[in-house]
Amino acid sequence: MLITALVLLADQVLKVWVKLTFYYDSAIPILGSKGYLHFIENRGMAFGLEFGGDKGKLLLTLFRIAAVLVIALIIRNAVRKGASTGLVVSLSLILAGALGNIIDSTFYGVLFSASTPFQKAVLLPEGGGYAPLLHGAVVDMFYFPLWEGRLPAWLPLWGGQHFVFFRPVFNLADAAITVGMALFILQQRKPTHEAPGEAPPPSGPVPGASPEPGSAQ
Repeated sequence: MLITALVLLADQVLKVWVKLTFYYDSAIPILGSKGYLHFIENRGMAFGLEFGGDKGKLLLTLFRIAAVLVIALIIRNAVRKGASTGLVVSLSLILAGALGNIIDSTFYGVLFSASTPFQKAVLLPEGGGYAPLLHGAVVDMFYFPLWEGRLPAWLPLWGGQHFVFFRPVFNLADAAITVGMALFILQQRKPTHEAPGEAPPPSGPVPGASPEPGSAQ
């Protein structure tokens, strides 16, 4: 669980710093024109996906809480059964990412004032936060427009359109979930090996064995 704690701590420290330091939708370069800290808030799922308004937001937060409980139980059972380090690490990263975004969506609306392009957020404002409990927005800040241009005209549907890769703005929790899922999938693809000292069964006739009736002598 050390991995979960460290990733969660780093995620929350970065989010609180961005929330209190940046104006909404402001950005500073960290990799020239290919990488920015760009503060936005997401009321939906990872990478800016949203659905369902306030009711959808509440359902998403409750779903995240239920998912975290399930993942925690899976990790506990995996450790008890002596699961591989890779499997435990992958699940721990997923748990850390899910917890990081749950904290935002559950508590940030109560703890912070609203962020705007003209006013920075305040921690524990006198007039109360910007949203009720369980209705907060997730803080995102990583934006990496590695390539920008127009797609070839021969492409169906999107041909000739302006395109940015990678467009979504995300946070450390999103990255932890993505890396954890990738590691989990790789763990399921491990090849099986023969037991040490075990030889494959012979394909030809066994020396000294009696020939079957009707076989050629």
